Amino acid sequence: MQWKQYSAEFKAKVALEAIKGNKTINELASQFEVHPNQITQWKKQVLEEVPQIFSTRRAQAQKGQEELTASLYQQIGQLQVELDWLKKKSGLSRGR
Repeated sequence: MQWKQYSAEFKAKVALEAIKGNKTINELASQFEVHPNQITQWKKQVLEEVPQIFSTRRAQAQKGQEELTASLYQQIGQLQVELDWLKKKSGLSRGR
């Protein structure tokens, strides 16, 4: 017996319909030609993974901010070295 494979988009569509609750699981199973237990499993999986979507976005935003800050500090350091070098070459660092 070969198992039928469903796309991620199809699973999400069915799971979201189940979450909405406008139809019973049995009605959805009949409509989408999927076993009710499968719909229940997809619904559970979606509900378990939704919080991670938001925490992942926050973590990515924070990581991006940290990378930007590190890059800016690196640029500041490079500019300070260049400024010191230019002052030394121009004689501005010597006392008048």
